[in-house]
Amino acid sequence: MKVNGKPYRSIWYEAGNVRIIDQRWLPHDFRVVSLKTREDFATAIRDMWVRGAPLIGATAAYGVAEDMARDPSDANLNDTWDVLHATRPTAINLRWALDRCRAHLAPLAPDLRAAAAMQLAHDIADEDVEINRRIGVNGLQIIRDIAARKPAGEPVNLLTHCNAGWLATVDWGTATSPMYHAAEAGIPIHVWVDETRPRNQGAMTAWELGSHGIDHTYITDNAGGHLMQHGQVDMVITGTDRTTATGDVCNKIGTYLKALAAKDNNVPFYVALPSPTIDWTVGDGVAGIPIEDRPEREVTHIQGTAQDGSIAEVGVTPVGSPGGNPAFDVTPARLVTGLITENGVAEASAESLARMFPGKAAE
Repeated sequence: MKVNGKPYRSIWYEAGNVRIIDQRWLPHDFRVVSLKTREDFATAIRDMWVRGAPLIGATAAYGVAEDMARDPSDANLNDTWDVLHATRPTAINLRWALDRCRAHLAPLAPDLRAAAAMQLAHDIADEDVEINRRIGVNGLQIIRDIAARKPAGEPVNLLTHCNAGWLATVDWGTATSPMYHAAEAGIPIHVWVDETRPRNQGAMTAWELGSHGIDHTYITDNAGGHLMQHGQVDMVITGTDRTTATGDVCNKIGTYLKALAAKDNNVPFYVALPSPTIDWTVGDGVAGIPIEDRPEREVTHIQGTAQDGSIAEVGVTPVGSPGGNPAFDVTPARLVTGLITENGVAEASAESLARMFPGKAAE
């Protein structure tokens, strides 16, 4: 995707450095930083310089690669797995990427590991781009079908929650990929963008869509149900940080409420699902997925642009009032219309997912 006309990925390797967009400052300021040490990568994941399950996985892979260049021993490979895995508990891509790195590197002689780890990190990043492109192609058909049922020229109204855009992946995004493909196909769309408190990640989605010239409106988290009641939403599409083998979807807090509102108003609720985010070991998402409890300051304070143009953080709660901050919730499969994957659109069920990914399900 492009920023000010220049194409970017959210993570890339340039002149001997791993570079990322430091997303703590978006949408108010665009900053690029380099990551070098294991601690740099751990901090970037834990403190949300990078966020989104696919990007977290790619970042972890590059973190392993950089640390293998420092110390390719077995002990350090295991230590790096432990340090990076401890940063965030919910997004399954983190463990998936770290497991893949360790399985690939452990059989190799130590002097071969640095180069092999860096190549694997590049491969994981490139694979993510292609997965998300294919999700966009498959999701495009759903949007095209909705557009065909609407009066000529009337936009398809989509609603999304959190940021499942290219900033949350290596490129294209998951939930946004069908939007970008629809725009490129000339299908008129309009996107309702939830602010997604805390951290207001909807602002990043709005920044992305605006940069791409896609019509959108920024709304409060609580406005979605009202819009659905009044026929102003044709389709809800979100991303996912972990999906069970039975089709339960774990995503940013508030996704469950959007699914309930969609069900009550007969609005289709789709989830853009890259296959690495499927946790084949879990059947019951509510009982089996660990939900990250993040710092209360993300709830009690908010960052924005002051009148003088500076970026400032302000408190929004009474001094002394505690804040609770569960970062994710689980949407049961029964509320999900379909899972838009790189291999096609699956029902949210164990049987449909197993047919879509027979090799993975067998593992």
